[in-house]
Amino acid sequence: MTLIDSTKPSARLLYTPIEAAQILSISRSSLYVLLAEGVIASVRIGSSRRIPASALAAFVDRLAEESDDSASTGRCRY
Repeated sequence: MTLIDSTKPSARLLYTPIEAAQILSISRSSLYVLLAEGVIASVRIGSSRRIPASALAAFVDRLAEESDDSASTGRCRY
């Protein structure tokens, strides 16, 4: 699954934590927990934290894979 089409000239590479949380439909606090645990990668630009679009896509892909795995084993990680 791809969150953005990198062939579009207007495709964004980085999102603020609030934007990333909105994209993932989770709270800002939940996003910060995932960032602190290293589940979602982020970068710092000066004092600002930004989340690469590729990190959001990778997180969603991992969730989908885990969902597929848990469906076959009957166990879910979260």
